[in-house]
Amino acid sequence: MFNKILVANRGEIAVRIIRACRELGVRTVAVYAKVDGKSLHVQMADEAYCIGESKIQDSYLHEDAILQMALSTHCEAIHPGYGLLSENANFAKRVEEEGLVFIGPKPAQIELLGDKEQARQTMARYGVPITPGANGLESLEAAIEEAKTIGYPVLLKAAHGGGGKGIKLVEDESQMEEAWNLARMEGLNFFKDDALYMEKYLSPVKHVEVQVLGDLYGNVRILGERDCSLQRRNQKLIEESPCAVLDEKVRENLFSVCQTAMENIGYVGAGTLEFLFDENQQFYFMEANTRLQVEHPVTEFTTGVDLVKWQIRIACGVSIEDMDVHFRGHAIECRILAENPDKDFAPDRGDISILVTPGGPFVRFDTYVYSGYTVLPYYDSMLGKLIVWDETRDGAIRKMKSSLGELIVEGIHTTSDFYIDLLGKSYFVEGNYTTKELTDGTQTTHS
Repeated sequence: MFNKILVANRGEIAVRIIRACRELGVRTVAVYAKVDGKSLHVQMADEAYCIGESKIQDSYLHEDAILQMALSTHCEAIHPGYGLLSENANFAKRVEEEGLVFIGPKPAQIELLGDKEQARQTMARYGVPITPGANGLESLEAAIEEAKTIGYPVLLKAAHGGGGKGIKLVEDESQMEEAWNLARMEGLNFFKDDALYMEKYLSPVKHVEVQVLGDLYGNVRILGERDCSLQRRNQKLIEESPCAVLDEKVRENLFSVCQTAMENIGYVGAGTLEFLFDENQQFYFMEANTRLQVEHPVTEFTTGVDLVKWQIRIACGVSIEDMDVHFRGHAIECRILAENPDKDFAPDRGDISILVTPGGPFVRFDTYVYSGYTVLPYYDSMLGKLIVWDETRDGAIRKMKSSLGELIVEGIHTTSDFYIDLLGKSYFVEGNYTTKELTDGTQTTHS
């Protein structure tokens, strides 16, 4: 086991990693932006060092500063969490070149699956169904011709995109030029790459993802699926495991093709394969995430597997061959956001005067905030994640409603009450909701 790990992230995921390290007997080093000095991960780590100002480019994305800190504090490994540098193949290479361990997939795997065009081609090669589309669009004229072949509506998507950025819905040819320019601009601004590809826009669909774990010896385990279809502005709001309406034979087929593909790739670490399911439960590969997902706790509840600990163990060379997995019950996660639902979900910032978190068996609140903490305007609006588990889905829904009612956040607006209402909607209770349920007056695209 490692002696010391640098946590190259912030917020609730940094806290989550530090907790796992504590339980494994591993010391931790936190890095932080100057404005983040009072964040919980800074207080929890064994050592903490400021590496820059508020802009993430000058702190949490500052590769040189992070690597220098890891070396000067005698860390053996770096855990990137999710977002930020977690899917940066170049950073993973640099970590290895410095003689450190990157806790995640190999750089070549990040590069392969992080390029959405290459990922689609790779999955198709190993027998995974992919959404009809076109790769390597070199010009607007080429996009127009491909769309005629595929049939409208289509999605233009940034080849290196994620988080709902760089995605534009094109319903007919008259919209193509504007969508092309906007998608390229977002790709360049957010991902430093304006390459685009095209997919047939399928609707209505379910967005279902499969959790994968692989070790250094070629072993791959499938740890169930998560339904992430309730989205707003391309961002997931509620996730649950398992998917309530998935046919068992379809599930078996889904897991089988995922297993085959990831074994052929020789995948190492935690990863997710994301799919769209049409009304007939025909599934199509959409993209891969070569990292831990925000919604990983629902899988932990339904499998009994601590994914963060296993990420660390795998990086140390531990085999997953005898990992104990028990699929059981149902788990739901709600992302608690500092947003005001009554003002079109405008982000809210300020001081949290009181924070009271829910409790009870199989109730978990992953957060980085506390009473007296000031929510900053520099980062995303997620305050934390409320996760519950019960033996049945109905029980999990009731437990989540109860837990949301117990959660008290005074001083800023949150989305808690909005979720209570959402959980009571007939489409959620029945489990047959799709990505179209929350559209804000516009089409919800896939992310």
